Amino acid sequence: MNKNILMVVTNYSGDICDRENCIKETGLNLEEYAVPYLIFEATNYNITTASLKGGYAPVDESSMSCSNPMEWDRCIKILRETKKISDIETDKFDAVYFVGGHGAMFDIAESGEIKKLVEYFYSANKVIAAICHGVAALINAKDKKGIPIVQNAVVTSFTNREEYILKLDKSVPFLLETKLRHLGADFVEDKPWAEHVETYCDNIITGQNHKSSTLIAEKIIEALDKSS
Repeated sequence: MNKNILMVVTNYSGDICDRENCIKETGLNLEEYAVPYLIFEATNYNITTASLKGGYAPVDESSMSCSNPMEWDRCIKILRETKKISDIETDKFDAVYFVGGHGAMFDIAESGEIKKLVEYFYSANKVIAAICHGVAALINAKDKKGIPIVQNAVVTSFTNREEYILKLDKSVPFLLETKLRHLGADFVEDKPWAEHVETYCDNIITGQNHKSSTLIAEKIIEALDKSS
């Protein structure tokens, strides 16, 4: 039976900045979406792309390049018409994957709806995966005892060093690495922009940055194969 994958993306583009910390032009990282999408598709998984508002999901222009593979163009079209998360029947999915990009820090990170979604997948012992800033989806989720699901979990995400290099450490609402450490996560980092993925208890899979897009897709497939 084919697996069903829910890919969650940001709606935030930075067009409206009504807070002290703001990035005016952002969105999702295209590589972090397109590479796993195409790998899942080639594996014959059923893929649904969703966002909090549904509809258009902005792509950060910094992840757009003439050198990008042509097949990524098809993924951009899919991102114009995402499903609304509130319309999704979550019990039909075997895994959820949160795409990064700085936009995720402004809507996915603070959403009660995302918190509920992650907690459902966690309680059902289904695969939860996230890459880069998409790992912000995990910070508010708790288990049935009220303990953060990242507490004592081995995880990674976009690092403080990477944020400092981009000079965006003052523009994001918080530093994701710092937040995860504060919540008690066993945070593991590699050098900036290294390919790096951590898997915890077979069902929490996190990637450091866009360079980890292929590896995280492979680890998700590996985890789903184990659960079959």
